Amino acid sequence: MSVRKIRVLGDEILGKVSKPVKEMNEKTGKLIEDMLETMYDAGGVGLAAVQVGVLKRIVVIDVTEEANNPIILINPSITKAEGEQTGSEGCLSVPGKSGEVTRPEYIEVEALDENMEPVKLSGNGLLARAFAHELDHLDGKMYVDLVEGRLYDVNEEEQEDE
Repeated sequence: MSVRKIRVLGDEILGKVSKPVKEMNEKTGKLIEDMLETMYDAGGVGLAAVQVGVLKRIVVIDVTEEANNPIILINPSITKAEGEQTGSEGCLSVPGKSGEVTRPEYIEVEALDENMEPVKLSGNGLLARAFAHELDHLDGKMYVDLVEGRLYDVNEEEQEDE
C-alpha cells in the first residue's frame, strides 16, 4: 500500500465524470488499498478515486472514530434520499477550508463491494453526508459549488466556536 497524491481544487480531473468499474483485478485492488491508506493518512472520512487522479467509480468511506471500519463502494448510486441537514463540510481536495452545505439526512445506496458483490447500505447524519459528498465527486461535482455563504479557513471556524 502507498499514500497517493490528493488532487486539489483547480485540477481539471476533479471536474470529470468517472467511468464504471467492469471487473476487479489486481490494479483495482491496489487502488482501493492505496485510497484507504491515503484517506487515513490525510485524516479524512471519505475519498473518491478521482481525488487521486483515477477516473473510476470507486469511493472509500470510514466515519468511525477508530478509523478501522471502511466502506468500499464500486459503481455506487443513491437509491433513496430523505430529509435535510445543514452543517460544516470540508474536502481533502480543498485543504484547510470548509463551508456550510445542505445534504439529505438519510441516504440509501446500492453498489458493488471489493468482491464485486452487490451491497445495499444506508446511513444518516455524517454517513449520509459522506455518501452524498463522495458520490458527487464521481460526477465531477465539488462541495464548494453547494456552499451556502462563503468558504472559510478551518482555523477560523474553530476560533468562532470558542
